[in-house]
Amino acid sequence: MRAAVLQAIGQPPRVADFPDPTGDDVVSVTLAGCNPVDLALASGEMGTPEVPKVVGKEGVGVTADGARVYFDSPPSPYGSWAERTRVDPEKTYPVPDGLSDDLAVAMGIAGLAAWLPLTRHADVSAGQSVLVLGATGVVGAIAIQAARILGAGLVVGAGRDAEALAEVEMLGADATVQLGGDDDAAALRAEAGEGFDVVVDLVYGDPFLAALDATAVDATLITVGQGAGGAPAIPFHKLVGRSHVGHLNDLMPPRILRQAYDELTSLATDGRIQVETTRYPLADAEAAWQAQADGPHIKIGVAIV
Repeated sequence: MRAAVLQAIGQPPRVADFPDPTGDDVVSVTLAGCNPVDLALASGEMGTPEVPKVVGKEGVGVTADGARVYFDSPPSPYGSWAERTRVDPEKTYPVPDGLSDDLAVAMGIAGLAAWLPLTRHADVSAGQSVLVLGATGVVGAIAIQAARILGAGLVVGAGRDAEALAEVEMLGADATVQLGGDDDAAALRAEAGEGFDVVVDLVYGDPFLAALDATAVDATLITVGQGAGGAPAIPFHKLVGRSHVGHLNDLMPPRILRQAYDELTSLATDGRIQVETTRYPLADAEAAWQAQADGPHIKIGVAIV
């Protein structure tokens, strides 16, 4: 079969022939997702991968009995950027009729990274104020919409790209803050009212410290990614009275992941969550890989058929 194969750690994948998977858990892939975690895994940042292996952590496909499913974390050395792959039954969920493959993939890794922090680590149903730090990416865009759906009273998106922030307001943010100025903390405080109750942090680093200064006592800050850098020096007195949670989708129980995916795909099917998407054919896998490395504001998919 044809697949995007990682031949060496730290190198982009190349389209090549790869042995077909066998067994009862094989899915014919229609659309694979592209995510920052795919690049991190291939770089060795998250451990040393065995090579050669097919890249891609998520996708949508069709089972042998004709069911359309979303899947995450195919057993190595298989991945989603291939004509066929093996899947983990515990991380394989039905896709609702009427939902496109593109949105079904977007509601996976990215959607769960936005939805789970707001539903399993925090509660915004009583009108709490929410800051999405790093709102201009795919996860951030979904988090803005999710906070509004879940009942947040004030939703603010923060990021560096002014053009992308304009899109964030169109998704339901009450206000946006452009980061990277002389005093990010002051800019965030100006939109925080009495202080943010919940922060969904997708960047960490210095922006996290600035956001911490704009929170209320009893605030919950959930860090999902560290695109702006890791390990900031956090003075203890700034954390007093606040909770900081590090979130990773893969650490959640399988039943929680399945329930959350069902919730998200139901909302997306009803048009209540929208995500801008784009596709590359498998033959252009290297271009898709580079587009992800460049930090896109849209969800990238790799079309297999």
